[in-house]
Amino acid sequence: MTTSFKPRIFSGIQPSGGLTLGNYLGALRRFAGFQGTGPETIYCVVDLHAITVWQDPAELTRRTRELAAAYLASGVDPEQSILFNQSQVPAHAELAWLFNCVARLGWMNRMTQFKDKAGKNSENVSLGLYAYPSLMAADILTYHATAVPVGEDQKQHVELTRDIAAKFNHDYGTEFFPAPEPLIEGSATRVMSLRDGSKKMSKSDPSDASRINLTDDADTITQKIRKARTDAEPLPATFEGLKDRPEARNLVNIYSALTDEPVNAVLGRFEGQGFGTFKPALAEVAVEVLAPITAKMTQFMADPAEIDRILGKGADRAHAIAHPIVERTKEIMGMIRSR
Repeated sequence: MTTSFKPRIFSGIQPSGGLTLGNYLGALRRFAGFQGTGPETIYCVVDLHAITVWQDPAELTRRTRELAAAYLASGVDPEQSILFNQSQVPAHAELAWLFNCVARLGWMNRMTQFKDKAGKNSENVSLGLYAYPSLMAADILTYHATAVPVGEDQKQHVELTRDIAAKFNHDYGTEFFPAPEPLIEGSATRVMSLRDGSKKMSKSDPSDASRINLTDDADTITQKIRKARTDAEPLPATFEGLKDRPEARNLVNIYSALTDEPVNAVLGRFEGQGFGTFKPALAEVAVEVLAPITAKMTQFMADPAEIDRILGKGADRAHAIAHPIVERTKEIMGMIRSR
């Protein structure tokens, strides 16, 4: 008999600062959109993941609150969803250790993100960075989450989570953990660099002109879009016409995502026009969408005690779900539970 799990969505973002338009379209807005659709929604500021590389303590505190403010400003309702920071719920770290003893070394060696982040310095990075995927599996499975909204670059981690769940279930003759499904972002929400359409928009890019930050004001947004790299060709009638034009495709995708308008509908209105016409229209839409979010983030950041209260309340709700799951995991593995 197959175990039936309560539909539950889990996802998290690192508080590493510099939130961008890509974070909003690819994650934050999507998270808010899942609310009220049926599954329970749990969203996390993954500060334990952040410390896999050294963090200035004061900056980590500020960035944790800033990310929480961004969640809230983007429409995540702490009454509809559970919103908290990871380190307040001990189950994440506890289950991560149990999974360290289930996951195989070969699985971890195949994780491409570790290779990308470690580079040639793999001998000098923290053990935490190497074990990062095991902690991510714990984040997901400590809530028995059935679905995880992620970008394409995180899909491998969800697949590892499924492997860990399957091995645990097999080793202990149980169906205790679900096999969560990745909810991959669509092409319209995969925001690329304004300077190089082949690279994802990133807060780590040395050039601030490559991205739109959620804290940018209207003038800055307009200037960045005006200076965004494009080509000299007019816009085509259909998306297929953008196949070999990555910068043009990126700007059209951004317009489509911000307006919730199909790409071909956007191109139908701007067909034959150049970027001298399209960029001002895109800038107007971007400012219209982002300005209220920036203003709300500023309001939330002005009251850190309220952010801390929301995160603390969310942590209590998260703990109520996670603690029994971790305790049952230990019991299945043969550990004597405290009474």
